[in-house]
Amino acid sequence: MSVAVSLNEAKGFCRLGWLTRIGFGAGDLAQNLVYQTISIYLLIYYTNVYGLDPSAAAFMFLVVRVVDLVWDPLVGTFVDKHSPRFGKYRSYLLFAEVPLSGFAIMCFWNGYSGSLLYAYVTYVGLSMLYTLINVPYGALNASLTRDTNEITILTSVRMLLANTGGLAVAYGIPVLLAKLSPDGKMNTAASSDAWLTTMTIYAVAGLALMLFCFSQTRERVVMGDDETADVRLSDLWTEFFRNRPLRILAFFFVTAFAMMAVGNSAGSYYMIYNIHADAGQVANFMALGSVPAFIFMPMVPAIKRKVGKRAMFSIFLSVAIVGMVLLYVISVVPALRANIWMVYAAQFVKSTGVIVATGYMWALVPEVISYGEYVNGKRISGIVNALTGIFYKAGMALGGVIPGMVLAFVGFDKGSESVQSPLAEQGILWLVAVIPAALLVVALMIISRYELTDERIDEINRVIERRRNV
Repeated sequence: MSVAVSLNEAKGFCRLGWLTRIGFGAGDLAQNLVYQTISIYLLIYYTNVYGLDPSAAAFMFLVVRVVDLVWDPLVGTFVDKHSPRFGKYRSYLLFAEVPLSGFAIMCFWNGYSGSLLYAYVTYVGLSMLYTLINVPYGALNASLTRDTNEITILTSVRMLLANTGGLAVAYGIPVLLAKLSPDGKMNTAASSDAWLTTMTIYAVAGLALMLFCFSQTRERVVMGDDETADVRLSDLWTEFFRNRPLRILAFFFVTAFAMMAVGNSAGSYYMIYNIHADAGQVANFMALGSVPAFIFMPMVPAIKRKVGKRAMFSIFLSVAIVGMVLLYVISVVPALRANIWMVYAAQFVKSTGVIVATGYMWALVPEVISYGEYVNGKRISGIVNALTGIFYKAGMALGGVIPGMVLAFVGFDKGSESVQSPLAEQGILWLVAVIPAALLVVALMIISRYELTDERIDEINRVIERRRNV
């Protein structure tokens, strides 16, 4: 029997229908309606609407990520060791989404304005529930198929829908806030009710999309209870130290997510205080953080086949760095800064590189899971996703602390609606361009060491299937 026939008949190498691809991607769309809102807008909500000092908000972001360092591996281990009624991974999409939606809404309720305790309780609760969905959702990706090409297509569809969520947040939230706020602004105490209404709309939409994801996915590549009975919490670090591709990917996650967290949270500050933009221009700028996905993500499978994974990362990370350099140069030259289209163009170039590189990185997670299974016989998808979660949240922690501390250092005036000191403006510019560019240079050096080619992964998956079918 030929290898091609064996692959077609093997249980793990399945072709996925478009409804499954779209259904799975709807889960990332749902998560991004909440995650991107938190990532992009929670800091400006906390400082300008809720009334926290930037340094207090920055410290809280760090504490939440420290809690995640403990919580994520516990969730990953629990998920791998148990098989709930509706699926090892997909069950959590059903059970955890309702409370997640509730906590997302409570994070943007101003009933206890200025209360650090309320902010801590709601944000920690939101983060823990997000992990309870995100870890199984990430593992679900690797359970749908082993086919490398299918994983690439699935990731492209997923990232298109994830960026649809990002676009809905980046563009839709400033527009909604401008319409719902009595003063037409998004960064004043008067806009608090508008924030609550807006987050309620997004949370309910996310709940409906996650239920659709649950209904359209089916697990095919999972280990049985007898195979995962000996899964232990210590497997997380054991896997980390013996799985070199996983280590490379983990460190890439740290730098990539730190870069995104810093740049995303600074974007609205940059447009309001450096460019003196209105709500519509803020919406346009933030939307350009997602728009390139609809142009370039469908091309990813063809680009990857043409140049290979590592070259694709190098090309698009370099494009992102060029975009950030352009954004900085345009911002420091008054004659250029006055042309808003130039600011938009620089944001488009930057976002093109960021979206493709950080979007495709999720396709590498099933690869490192398969590599670990090949080496040690355990397909511990939950633990691997918990581990990548630890590192991307470490990046988020770094990216969450930096903006608040920089704003505190440069004397950001949270009471001002549109004007800051020259030092504060320069600090915001560092956050939106300089620091993210430096992080991308580090990310480029890290991912250049990733050695799992498509051919190597296909060989590994064939060996695993032969073992399982003996």
